[in-house]
Amino acid sequence: MVDREKTELYRQAVRIVFLCSIWFTISSGGNVINKLLLNDFPYPITVSMMHVLSVCMYLGPIMRMWRVPLQKPVASSYYMRMIVPLAVGKFWASVSAHVSIWKVPVSYAHTVKATMPIFTVILSRLITKEKQTTKVYFSLMPIVVGVLVATVTELSFDLIGLLSALSATITFALQNIFSKKALKETGMHHLRLLHVLGKLATLFLLPIWILMDGSRFLTEESLADQDQWFWVRILGLLVVSGFCNFAQNIVAFTVISIVSPLSYSVANATKRILVIAVSLITLKNPVTSTNVLGMFVAVLGVLAYNKAKYDQRQEEKKTTLLPTIHKNTLVHNHFQLDSQPNGPTSASGYNPAYLNSLPNYSSSSGFTGNRSTPGTTSTSGYGGSPSVMSQTRTYMDV
Repeated sequence: MVDREKTELYRQAVRIVFLCSIWFTISSGGNVINKLLLNDFPYPITVSMMHVLSVCMYLGPIMRMWRVPLQKPVASSYYMRMIVPLAVGKFWASVSAHVSIWKVPVSYAHTVKATMPIFTVILSRLITKEKQTTKVYFSLMPIVVGVLVATVTELSFDLIGLLSALSATITFALQNIFSKKALKETGMHHLRLLHVLGKLATLFLLPIWILMDGSRFLTEESLADQDQWFWVRILGLLVVSGFCNFAQNIVAFTVISIVSPLSYSVANATKRILVIAVSLITLKNPVTSTNVLGMFVAVLGVLAYNKAKYDQRQEEKKTTLLPTIHKNTLVHNHFQLDSQPNGPTSASGYNPAYLNSLPNYSSSSGFTGNRSTPGTTSTSGYGGSPSVMSQTRTYMDV
């Protein structure tokens, strides 16, 4: 039995290392390809169009192969109020991200993206009134310092590139918040939601692409003078770029499904460090030692933030899920027993039959009853849907 468990742990470790290696390779390679593509073909809207089209083309067969549940009916008013704005945010974040990569080095663009926790904390406080621990707020300081140092010492600084990177980061943070809300309220599978957003984003982006890039293709003399091999190379890079964007999301989702949130955060921070390092080595953009130091301080700040958030969630779970029993008081998940219809009847002041009917929350998992399906609520008041991180990370941080 022990040998079998060791073998299984070894296989799991090998699988995680293999998937992370693929994830890091695809992400680093995809960012380098995007930069090379935009250097020779400065049309970020076209690159964004290829990315959202890739989601539509590749995700359908993947969902059928994985037997993803069909989409549940969504009220038209909710669709217009929540799903449509999410789709607008998706295409805007994609366009902004590609404009930033076009205007500034990949390493600097990813350093600016490290500010996402700052905007997530601020927007969560303004929108959902979510409070953070002091430890979380302090963890944001290295991010601010690192990004400021990287910005001041960036040799290839461009204001449009900086603003585009910030715009993409803020939009990703908003998507993170509202995607979580949409998944909870609709019970929709996260891949199904990603597919819907991809189709809507393509629909919204198409007229903008026709006006901005499509018309330029017909009038730009520099493009008309290019030979066929130029177009073969550009089309090839567009296809590879779109596939890499799609593939890294799928691999990231697979990694999330087999590791803890904290392990995923460490892997994601490692990925960002590798993207910055690979871009510096491959693209050879000029940097100073102070510039590199600022980049890595910002990334390490993201890692510290993720650890602080993980600790906060663990404390919240302990406070929320575990019942507290005192001499004459029982608080069970915010419900007072004396407010129940079958009020206290025993000598101790409580109905024994009611006490015996309560579910057992003393197990290590915090729940011993039957889990409900995603998007529904169990009789004890807890849904069985996956963690928010595993549901929303697929859309963010690409």
